Amino acid sequence: MGLRANPTYRQRRFGAEVRAMRERVGFTAGRAADVMGMNASHISSVEAGRTSLSAERVRRLAAASGGEDSTYVDALVELGGVSGKGWWTEYRERVRPSLLDLAELEDGAAEIVCYEPFFVPGLLQSETYASVIHHQGYTAALESEHDLAVEFRLARQRILQGKQPPRLRAIVHEAALHPSYGDRHVMREQLVRLIELSRLPHVTIQVLPFDGPVPFGTSFTMLLPPVRRLGTVIVAHVEKSLYLGEAEALARYTDLFARLRDAALPPVDVSVPPEGHLAKDSLGLIQRLLYPIL
Repeated sequence: MGLRANPTYRQRRFGAEVRAMRERVGFTAGRAADVMGMNASHISSVEAGRTSLSAERVRRLAAASGGEDSTYVDALVELGGVSGKGWWTEYRERVRPSLLDLAELEDGAAEIVCYEPFFVPGLLQSETYASVIHHQGYTAALESEHDLAVEFRLARQRILQGKQPPRLRAIVHEAALHPSYGDRHVMREQLVRLIELSRLPHVTIQVLPFDGPVPFGTSFTMLLPPVRRLGTVIVAHVEKSLYLGEAEALARYTDLFARLRDAALPPVDVSVPPEGHLAKDSLGLIQRLLYPIL
């Protein structure tokens, strides 16, 4: 099998985990190669995500380390063994590789945690809202490219309606809910969609109000598989988003999200009767934006 020219994020992450396992036990590439019954040059290609590693060899390395949790090892074997094919495969050569990586991570997530200070999170956007922000976006593109980006985003949203959907926890700053994009009708439709999606038992939406603490200014998403240790934080950037998988990054953004969650209003809960919204909450704020007092 030839070496991959452009490994995906998942493939690179698998290689990074193999390297970290090797380094935790203090093995050189040559020593690890001996343990796994392979040559050292193969190790370098595995750690770069350019080729795979059999389950048996992963387990040999884990056994040599003596301290790896079996649940983590099983999850790592699965990470390295999946085909990488899914609904997003048909979009290869048509959308950016980073979007394909995102879709694959979402597909394997048990929980998705996100914070957005300026926009409604992509998984919660209405088609009209998504179209407006793409066409008014930072990057100039052909009409067909904008349309394809919207199509891909809507395809990603189907994960929330699947048989085993991930748990989605979203915090949106109030600034993102005012009609700054398109016209008031676009934003009204989007606000109604937020309320509709909040009815799903696995979706939790909170609003961080203007009168809360100074908000964190950068959006981020945590994509957490069943073994959280293999989770990824994506920090948005206008040029190129950062994909972080280090334990320190996961811990840092987990703590940040917890602080934002505590500062945000109580979640949107349509089951609460009107009298239950006397105290300020996320649903009440959204309804105030939907039906302003004239």
